[in-house]
Amino acid sequence: MYKNYLSDILLLGVAIIWGLSYSLTKGALNYTSVLMFLVIRFGITFLLLMPFTIKSLIGTSKKIILYGSFLGLILSGVFIAEVYGIKYTTATNAAILISLSIVFTPFIDIFRTKNKPSKQLIIAATTSIIGIYILTYNKNFTINIGDILILIAAILRATMLTSIKLFTNRYSINSLTLTQIQMGVIFFVSLFLLLQTNQSILIPIELEYWLQIMFIIMFCTIFAFFAQNYGVRHSSPVKASFLMGTEPLFGVLFAIMFIGETLTINVAFGGFLIFIATLLGVKEDNKSFQPTANASAEFKR
Repeated sequence: MYKNYLSDILLLGVAIIWGLSYSLTKGALNYTSVLMFLVIRFGITFLLLMPFTIKSLIGTSKKIILYGSFLGLILSGVFIAEVYGIKYTTATNAAILISLSIVFTPFIDIFRTKNKPSKQLIIAATTSIIGIYILTYNKNFTINIGDILILIAAILRATMLTSIKLFTNRYSINSLTLTQIQMGVIFFVSLFLLLQTNQSILIPIELEYWLQIMFIIMFCTIFAFFAQNYGVRHSSPVKASFLMGTEPLFGVLFAIMFIGETLTINVAFGGFLIFIATLLGVKEDNKSFQPTANASAEFKR
């Protein structure tokens, strides 16, 4: 039972830290390109985790590494879309729109549970669409490319949450090892894409950049992904999505506090509707959910 409470605390911590990450990422992108940012972030993360995961990786079966790599590919899509989105939209919009993964998760989880979408989920989806329109409204009736990329990231994040649950239900793997596999895949995918483009490959030397990137690596990456993998393992995709759904509240707060973004009427009202949609999209199943055998044996490997 204590693992359930610990997972709740960890997932809420992820929401706070990731809420801060939008402002930090926005600042870091002033010094480098998107793909170089991802290469540095996940390359250093992969190296830092290696001493703690090398034994486990050597003893991990090829099948588990393959499935873990598949999750890494999904996560690569999440970050590429999300960071490009942050570059072209505001940190506030990014934090709010990414929360729609909460609405998307129950719909994607239908493929696992075989349940039909409830009226509540349909209302949530409709409310979220209205919220998106108001949040991104402009006189030209066009949506910012950054906002579109964040929406794509939200769909991919919902897919990842459900995929992690399916994966950890079938296989016993240490959360840190799974995190390491994901970090390695993101690094190599980002590096491959960087080498195919004309983006700068120069490493920034500014102190402010490195302070931002190291905080992102240590807290927004290593801690957050380990906590997420652990939390989702001992929770359900919908509940995990709800707990991390407080992320936009912290994201907006930090964007206003640290990078001077303003809270317009459109953002406030559109964000409020999206927040209501996330609440409607949550299916509370705390009583029925039980950790799997693999989850209980997580640290025995």
